[in-house]
Amino acid sequence: MEGEAAGDGGGPLEDPARAEWPEREADAREEPRASRPPRHAVVIGGSLAGLLAARVLADHADAVTVVERDRYPDGPEHRAGLPQDRHTHVLLESGRHALERLLPGIMDEMRAHGVPWVGMPNDILQWQAGRWYRRTPATKHLVTGSRPLTDWLVRRRVLADPRIRLVEGTEVTGLTGDAGRVRGVRLRARGAGRAGEEPGTLAADLVLDASGRSSRAPGWLTELGAEPPHEERIDIGLAYATRFYRAGGNEDVPFRGIYVIPDATQPYGAVLLPTEGDRWTALLSGLRGSEPPTDEAGFLDFANRLPHPLFRDWLDKAEPLSAIHGYRATANVRRRYDRSGRRPAGFLATGEALCAFNPVYGQGMTVAALSALALREALNDPRRVPTTRRVQRALFATARPAWNISAGADKLLPGAVGNAAALRAVDRPAARYMARVVRRAPGNPAVGAAFRAVTALTAPPSSLFAPAVARAVLLGPDPEAPAEPPLEEEPDAGR
Repeated sequence: MEGEAAGDGGGPLEDPARAEWPEREADAREEPRASRPPRHAVVIGGSLAGLLAARVLADHADAVTVVERDRYPDGPEHRAGLPQDRHTHVLLESGRHALERLLPGIMDEMRAHGVPWVGMPNDILQWQAGRWYRRTPATKHLVTGSRPLTDWLVRRRVLADPRIRLVEGTEVTGLTGDAGRVRGVRLRARGAGRAGEEPGTLAADLVLDASGRSSRAPGWLTELGAEPPHEERIDIGLAYATRFYRAGGNEDVPFRGIYVIPDATQPYGAVLLPTEGDRWTALLSGLRGSEPPTDEAGFLDFANRLPHPLFRDWLDKAEPLSAIHGYRATANVRRRYDRSGRRPAGFLATGEALCAFNPVYGQGMTVAALSALALREALNDPRRVPTTRRVQRALFATARPAWNISAGADKLLPGAVGNAAALRAVDRPAARYMARVVRRAPGNPAVGAAFRAVTALTAPPSSLFAPAVARAVLLGPDPEAPAEPPLEEEPDAGR
């Protein structure tokens, strides 16, 4: 259809025997829902990416089924199927706007539950490339609610839609259909008392994989006789450990966070941020061979390796609220479903099933929200038929900027391995330029603001090459920046 490659034609919600789905608005008026067969979409995985995608698909399907292998808790509690929810999470500014567009009023709900908004750079003591950032007025904000609370608020809103059905404690074990079109999924019950139940199938006009970085969809596609996507991987072996605290003796500290960014000469990182319930999350990270321990003595001793004692001093005065939890699944993994190949219509991938980032960059929730917004825009586009390939490419393009940041930074760190880890000759000029950006951002508010806009995914990387920014990056010596943590803000600096 319109030049689509073999195996990539046909709308993602289109059965060859039916009219295109979703219809254009005029077609929808001519063909009431009651006069055409019902349309069903299945979403594999009920985490943030899957739930937000389900919300979008509900506007184009008669029914959406979310199949979740785990069981949800009744409230904002930890769940076994989401081990990273015991760690620090942030919603970048672009993610905040996207989430509000998808679920109007959700940000007010988060504020009502005490989720902090943290300004950058004024609220955070940030160390990078041997220098501290000046605490000039905020140009971007982080939303620092815990992952259990964020997921619960989104889940509550999405599952209130009567068009969306949840199947919990059930695992998808494969796809049905053939290399030309996916027709549904195979299911198997999980959990106590259900493991012996007979497997079943669930028919669908569209299957969307949001099962995360451990997605088994490439193998399922191979079983159908289709081509699996090429997989790109960059792994620096980064590991991190996190603990929740009360501020304790830190109630009067003149900052709302600490951020220590590792680099090629300094392999240790740290993040300290407030979250709801008057709690703080303290995260320590290290590259391969320098992993943080999860026992108390080792955790505290590891903090001594940071380039300044500020973080350790805060920990010594704080009140621990949780055990220390480690996490090591931090490779950047991208599956190239956007490329041509023999793949069936009616199958899409999103979230970390499509593109998983090193979590230390804090992009996952934001890209999940942006991807759902991209899905909505692609399905609603009045100019083009939303074929599987077109929609998948829109999802891929949405994740690309975050991949370029995460994977691009990790390529420069020691010990990077994987089939996409090599720094190509064409990448070297941009890498040298970015190194100058990183050196100048702490002391130059204009460069810092441009850098934050790119990392917050609110501006394209090309904005770093705007004339005013380029002049500041390329000309003259590095600007002065604090050698010690700046404990006072600069209300009028750089204005």
